[in-house]
Amino acid sequence: MGRKWNNIKYGKAAKDAARSKVLARFGKEIYMAAKNGDPDPSLNRNLASVIDRAKVAGVNREIIDRAINKAKGGSDENYDFIRYEGYGPNGAAVIVDTLTDNVNRTVAEVRSAFNKNGGKIGVSGAVAFMFEATALFGFNGNSADEILEGLMEADVDVRDVEEEDGEITVYADQDQFHAVQTALNAMGINEFEVAELTMLPTSTVSLEGDALTKFLKLIDVLEDLDDVQQVHHNVDLPEEEE
Repeated sequence: MGRKWNNIKYGKAAKDAARSKVLARFGKEIYMAAKNGDPDPSLNRNLASVIDRAKVAGVNREIIDRAINKAKGGSDENYDFIRYEGYGPNGAAVIVDTLTDNVNRTVAEVRSAFNKNGGKIGVSGAVAFMFEATALFGFNGNSADEILEGLMEADVDVRDVEEEDGEITVYADQDQFHAVQTALNAMGINEFEVAELTMLPTSTVSLEGDALTKFLKLIDVLEDLDDVQQVHHNVDLPEEEE
């Protein structure tokens, strides 16, 4: 993938194919952000960031409000954030982020997904050093310089702004997500191909043939687990697999 976000778009498309799961996952994340902080997004930057991402993913206001009201109502439902790291076919690096109310169930399901699809779950820190936590935005445009200038004028810190084939990509630290999106909205940019908190690989690997087939099956199985929020990897996916 390099600095492009083809792999992110692939993962987003896979999620969009199962809308009910996308909605459930964002509902869970919004609920926990509101439960662990102020339920007013203007006073809770983490909640505001989750809501921003949910809107880009097409989550409607009713679901957002329902999750916040559930937290306001004092529900004792609770989820733990657990990150699993592992290896896919040919040593491909994989990170699996989960929100779970049953850690034993989740680790068993994640381990089974790896074991049955040519992979192996690893220890904490096994592959995380190969990734960089990033707030990532992708949208149509043709002037990275104008976007960078607008972000600087809004006093928003970003790592980089790139343009390629009419697509603009903005990279920033994860805690800058809401600030970046607010600044982009102020510039009239409201449609995004991707707007995510993700883990970008610092380098990528290529897979072919059976290894690639097994890897894509592994990602699909992991994405399909109810407790999984996001799956990150360092495989450079070929164009035809997007």
